[in-house]
Amino acid sequence: MAEIVVLGAGLSGTLMAFEMNAKLRKEDRLTLIGQGDTYHFVPSNPWVAVGWRDRESIEVALPEVMAKKKIRYLGTGAKKVHPAENRVELMDGESIAYDYLIIATGPDLAFDEIPGLGPKGFTQSVCHVDHAVHARAAFDKLAANPGPIVVGAVQSASCFGPAYEFILILETELRKRKLRDRVPMTFVTSEPYIGHLGLDGVGDTKGLLESEFRERHIKWVTNAKVKAVAEGKMMVEELSEDGALKKTHELPFAYSMMLPAFRGVAAVRGVEGLTNPRGFILVDKHQRNPTFRNIFSIGVCVAIPPIGPTPVPVGVPKTGFMIESMVTATAHNISALLRGNEPKSQATWNAFCLADFGDGGVVFVAQPQIPPRNLNWSAKGDWVHLAKVGFEKYFLRKIRRGESDPFYERFLLDTLNIRKLKEPAE
Repeated sequence: MAEIVVLGAGLSGTLMAFEMNAKLRKEDRLTLIGQGDTYHFVPSNPWVAVGWRDRESIEVALPEVMAKKKIRYLGTGAKKVHPAENRVELMDGESIAYDYLIIATGPDLAFDEIPGLGPKGFTQSVCHVDHAVHARAAFDKLAANPGPIVVGAVQSASCFGPAYEFILILETELRKRKLRDRVPMTFVTSEPYIGHLGLDGVGDTKGLLESEFRERHIKWVTNAKVKAVAEGKMMVEELSEDGALKKTHELPFAYSMMLPAFRGVAAVRGVEGLTNPRGFILVDKHQRNPTFRNIFSIGVCVAIPPIGPTPVPVGVPKTGFMIESMVTATAHNISALLRGNEPKSQATWNAFCLADFGDGGVVFVAQPQIPPRNLNWSAKGDWVHLAKVGFEKYFLRKIRRGESDPFYERFLLDTLNIRKLKEPAE
């Protein structure tokens, strides 16, 4: 019998549990470790923050779902991973041993790296549903007493899409309430240009997003380093292309949402051979750690180097479909090991994303997500908002049913020539 443990019950960990469960032998056992008993659909957090969703509508109770799939679920959370001992120490003092560990923890949100940043400081967040609920209360206060808004992503952030979505969703909601004329809006980002997204753009995301900002009278500051945040103001340094200080800004705000930098969670940070200096998990082309060969990793916690040098540090995002391709490759590879074979499957790291703007949006396809690419395409349309709503309903239904990769989804992706696994080398 093999003990397989999945650490982390967010998007990557939950899908990993479903897909790995289907690959087990009869005698194997699978355990999923989460923090608490609830899964929430992170892409819907911007909608929660403006009151378009309540938290209950985007949450799923995991113990019931996992019980139906005969997956052991522990909601105690992990205190420390001990790779040399093949065990995970839990927050309640217990430990669980493993033969194979799949780390899918997501990130630790590094609000503390900038004074005044985050929900405990002076800015909001949409990284977690708890933050989104807090942001909704702050938005209601803004609506009662309108003033300037500052939204964006700080230095070393590796997640930019939700910042673009949120400022445009805010703008849409303010127009609906006929408050837009009383709310100046500024987008502040560490990216070298609008639409970079940590990916050096996808298709014409630069042109599409700059055009959207101009049409909606949203100003922007790129190559921005946030120095500190105080109540009602943000101190920002704007750098030139050579990294020299170009300009300083003191931006007033009545409401601000800034995405933080990410780092590895405390349970893995500082484990030599397992992580890089930021605490992200080191993996090879099979999602396998080079030092501890019975550990695999997927999702936002995986170490990926920046695409290229930028005046302000910019990380690489791990998007939903890219993560799903990691999940599928890992399930195949551990299945091979359980049956005495060597891992051969490689994730494509393809990206297929819908970015909602409240009354429209942008869709982009990057194959693979990291350039150079075989396919590099983006387009804008009113239909994207409706597609995002449909995807939310579909994905939550998948989680509630305990499914990762239904046949009709595979058929559609195959029809669109969007693959999760690389073709075997000839």
